[in-house]
Amino acid sequence: MAVFIALSLVLGLLVLATLLRPLWPQARGVALGIGLVVLASAALLYRLLGTPQALDAAARQAPATLEDAVTQLQAALARDPRQPEGWALLGQAYLHMDRPAQAADALARAAALAPNDPDILTEAAQARALAAPEHGFDARARAWLDAALKANPAHQRARWFLGVAQRQRGENAQAAATWEPLLAQVDAVTAARLRPEINAARQQAGLPPLAEAAAPAPLLVAQVRLDPALAARLRQSPQASVFVIARQVGGPPMPVAVQKHPASALPLEVKLSDADSPMPTLKLSQLRAVELVARLSASGQAMRQDGDLESAPVRVALPANKPITLVIPAH
Repeated sequence: MAVFIALSLVLGLLVLATLLRPLWPQARGVALGIGLVVLASAALLYRLLGTPQALDAAARQAPATLEDAVTQLQAALARDPRQPEGWALLGQAYLHMDRPAQAADALARAAALAPNDPDILTEAAQARALAAPEHGFDARARAWLDAALKANPAHQRARWFLGVAQRQRGENAQAAATWEPLLAQVDAVTAARLRPEINAARQQAGLPPLAEAAAPAPLLVAQVRLDPALAARLRQSPQASVFVIARQVGGPPMPVAVQKHPASALPLEVKLSDADSPMPTLKLSQLRAVELVARLSASGQAMRQDGDLESAPVRVALPANKPITLVIPAH
């Protein structure tokens, strides 16, 4: 680093000598004064705004382990502790290292610096509970969760943990009321797992169970069949499955709705609705059109593999007013 500074000074002097050369014969004192002021100002600005530690080879080296990364992050936070994201990252690293007490401390500092960030507040509350002797959410953790939901009422993790905290204190009716809005936010599989938890809380509060959710109305019906030449080949692959997939037109390959059936059930009729949406943030009913396809997987795996057979994609306007025929070819 000393070599770099020396070279910088030499280069600066050369540049200034060139620029101030016209002043030298008539006003050497003025020229020298300007040069010293410029060099001193540049050094001061770099000291205040620059990153001299970046010149250190050890600081530039990428961490080889999680411990090395934590050490570098600790050093960065020691230089500038006003970084909520840095403290949150340090807390997450401590959690991965099974150091819950240190994680709770780091995330508490992040929450103090970002009192309106629902993600940080929720992580701080979770870490504090993990560090507690019986993993309980105390008053401070609950206050963070309340603040997280105030900042973002749709924050799913904050709502879930607040319900857990209420259950821990025997506030079963409040826990059920806290969790119930999640049913409209999560996918059908998660909702099916959450509903018994809500009903258990309601039962302990002396309340009747939730009414059974009505099955979502189908938005399209697909009639899937095989090329006759495939029937013999399927008998040799008992694990083969067929996936009926609806995805965004011109969008990512991630399904908006999908169903899996054994290939032995072909030909079959499949009704797709919001209950088949694997992503809670994007449901079939939110789209005006989808691309519909049927894929035959010899291995039964959802990820497309070599040898899988797929019908020609069909663009379908939603809701579809008649069944869509999908034929899986022999090759």
